[in-house]
Amino acid sequence: MAGRMVVGSAALADLVRPASAPDPAGGHRVLPVAPELTGLLPNRGLRRGSTIAVSAGQPRRSGGTSLVLALLAEASRAGSWCAVVGVPTFGAGAAAEIGIALDRLALVPDPGPEWPTVVAALIDGVDVVVTAVPQTVSASVANRLAARARQRGSVLVPYGRWDGADVTLQVVRGVWEGLGSGRGRLRRREVTVSARGRGAAARPKEIKVWLPGDGLTRVIPRPSTVGGVGRPRRGALTVVGSA
Repeated sequence: MAGRMVVGSAALADLVRPASAPDPAGGHRVLPVAPELTGLLPNRGLRRGSTIAVSAGQPRRSGGTSLVLALLAEASRAGSWCAVVGVPTFGAGAAAEIGIALDRLALVPDPGPEWPTVVAALIDGVDVVVTAVPQTVSASVANRLAARARQRGSVLVPYGRWDGADVTLQVVRGVWEGLGSGRGRLRRREVTVSARGRGAAARPKEIKVWLPGDGLTRVIPRPSTVGGVGRPRRGALTVVGSA
């Protein structure tokens, strides 16, 4: 079943009402994420009311979309409603493969000039709202949407530059696997994901993880500083999960 394509304010209102109904994940203050990603988030999941930004990176195909899919998968499996706004190339097939329930996924490919209104309406009734960030978005609009997510208990996931997020995730490096000498196909990519934020997330973190994941996560601590010069500590690479 394909994700629900939302066109027009009436269709949006019809979606938000059923999405607002109680569901198995509705009462949980922290929505689950894949075990590989828990170390990046201060609450080891998506805390309701928070803003978790995913930097698109340069170029935009740097792995941010795969990271967004990975963030949604466990919450969707647990019963949460998710929405994706302003990403016309978002692939429902890829979402289904990673475990996102398409019957609880709303897609708004092109919200147009009503972007703030559409995102605000979805925040009112959907557990996790992913939205591409328009280049013209003002700080005041961004702050109002983040405040609305805090009030409504939704998780806002801006995809693009977003100042003031509780946590900002970014794929900083990636290596593909699957190609041999003149043959094969790209199967998965080992990526390094960085996390930075405020409060409990103020200490920068990095992990290496497979996208699509296979359960292997390696935590890469920041080098300790000795005498003003950063030096890597012994045993800096720790296995916290294995396939």
